[in-house]
Amino acid sequence: MKIGILLKEGPYNHQAADTAYRFVEAAIRKGHTVDAVFLYNDGVNNVTKMMDPPQDDRHIAARWDQLHKAHGVEILACIAASKRRGICDEVLIEGGEITGLGTLTDIAIRNDRLLTFGD
Repeated sequence: MKIGILLKEGPYNHQAADTAYRFVEAAIRKGHTVDAVFLYNDGVNNVTKMMDPPQDDRHIAARWDQLHKAHGVEILACIAASKRRGICDEVLIEGGEITGLGTLTDIAIRNDRLLTFGD
C-alpha cells in the first residue's frame, strides 16, 4: 500500500510528530511505501535545523532527515505555513523542501491512503 502523511502539529508540544514518525517506521517495516510527509500549520517546525534538543532527548528534525535519506520519503513543508513561522530553505533539514498546498492534493491522489496526524 502507498501511504501519504499529513502532519499538522509541531514537535515537542504535541504527540502527533512522534506518533506520525513511529507510524511511518512501522509501515515501512511491514512493506508499505510511504511516499511523502506533508507538514502543515505548526507541523513545519518539525524540519528546522534550528532545533537543538538536549543530548538525552529525541531529535525530531534529525529523525525526519534520516527517514528521507534511508527510504526516500519526501519531507515537504507548506510554503504559507513556513512563511508565517519564518522558515525558509536555509533553515530546513537537508531532506526537506518547501512547496505549495497543491502538492498535498497530488499526494492524496497518488497514494492509496492519506493519514492525518494532529488537530
